Amino acid sequence: MKILFIGDGQLGQMLGGSAISHGHECLLYSTRSEKVKPLSAQIELSRSLAEAIDWADVVSWEHEDIPADVIAAANDKFLMDPARIKALTDRRTEKKLFDDCRVATSPWRSFNTADELEKYLADADQPQVIKAARGGYDGKGQWRFKLTDNPASVAQEAGQQPGIVEAMIPFSKEVSLVGARAKDGSLCCFPLITNVHDRGILSYSLGAIDAVPASWQSRAEEAFRSITNALNYVGVLAIEFFVVGEGDAADLLVNEIAPRVHNSGHWTMTGANCSQFDLHIRALTGMPLPQLRVEPTLMINVIGAEQIPAGLWHHADTQCHWYNKDPRPGRKVGHVNIRTANRDTALQWVGLWAEKLQVLS
Repeated sequence: MKILFIGDGQLGQMLGGSAISHGHECLLYSTRSEKVKPLSAQIELSRSLAEAIDWADVVSWEHEDIPADVIAAANDKFLMDPARIKALTDRRTEKKLFDDCRVATSPWRSFNTADELEKYLADADQPQVIKAARGGYDGKGQWRFKLTDNPASVAQEAGQQPGIVEAMIPFSKEVSLVGARAKDGSLCCFPLITNVHDRGILSYSLGAIDAVPASWQSRAEEAFRSITNALNYVGVLAIEFFVVGEGDAADLLVNEIAPRVHNSGHWTMTGANCSQFDLHIRALTGMPLPQLRVEPTLMINVIGAEQIPAGLWHHADTQCHWYNKDPRPGRKVGHVNIRTANRDTALQWVGLWAEKLQVLS
C-alpha cells in the first residue's frame, strides 16, 4: 500500500521506517513547511499535497493537530473521521469523551474566563490542576493551585485562555497503555507500563518491568475499548492513567489520551516482537494484529542533550535513537532503550545515565 503520513518529525520517520519494512511505500507531509518529503530526507519534493493525497491509498498522522486544509483535502483517505481526532486537541472535548465513555477521571470543570476560574478556585476544598484547553505539553500550559494560594492571583495568570480545572489526585504512580484497534474492531494491547516524569516531562518508562495486577490490565483495556469504539478508531492510541491506591483495590483514572503512537511506547522498539509503529502499520493496512511477546526494557528519554554518549551507542544491551533535532533544554531529541533483567537494574541505569542525558532547564 501507499501511505501518506501527516507530519515529518521523529514519529513520522519511525512510522515510515516501519511501513517500508512491511513492504509498503510512504511519503511524509511537513505541516511546518507545507511540503511533501521522502522518508528520512531533508529535501522537499515537487509533488503537491493534492498529488500526494491522490497517490496514497491511506492517510495517517504523527500528531493529532491536523491542519483543516489537510482534513478537507484528504477526508476520503483517512480510515476514521479526522475532525473528531483534531477536536481532541481541546482538553474540554477530550474530557467530555471520557465522561461519555464512562471511564473514570479526576473530577473536572471547564472555564472560559479568569473570573470563572477564580470562582472555582475560591470554592475548592482540595488542591487543583489547571490546564489550558489547547496547546501545552510536557508540563507547559499547566498550573497548580494549593489551598494556601491566592485564587485571584492564580486565576489572573492561568485564566487568560479557556481551560479546565481538575482535582489534584494523590496518585501512587502513573501508568500508560499503548494498543491498537483494527478496522474490524479487534484490539491488541501492550501491558501497562510505569512512567516517571520530571517537571512535567517523561523522564523514563519501565516497559514490562513492573508486575501488573490482572485487574488493572483488564480495566485499562476496557477503557481502551470504550474510547476507541466511540471514535471508530483505527491504529495505535495511548492512554495515560493515574493509579490511586494499591493492589487489586486501586483505581485507574484516565489522565489523557494520545490518538497516535506515543513516547511511552518507544520501549517496544526493543522490548517487543512487534513495536508500536509496526502495530500501527498493521492496523492501517489490514494486516493481522499479532500475539505480543515482551521482555523487560527501560526507555530513557534524551532531553536537551547535545548527543548520546558513545558508551551507550556501543553497549550490547542498549539501542539508541537520535532524532536529528537541535537540542535545547526541555526538548526531546532522542531516546535510549535498555534491555534489563529487573527493576533494580533498570533504576541503576537511570541513576547512572538520566542526569547525563537530560537537560530540563
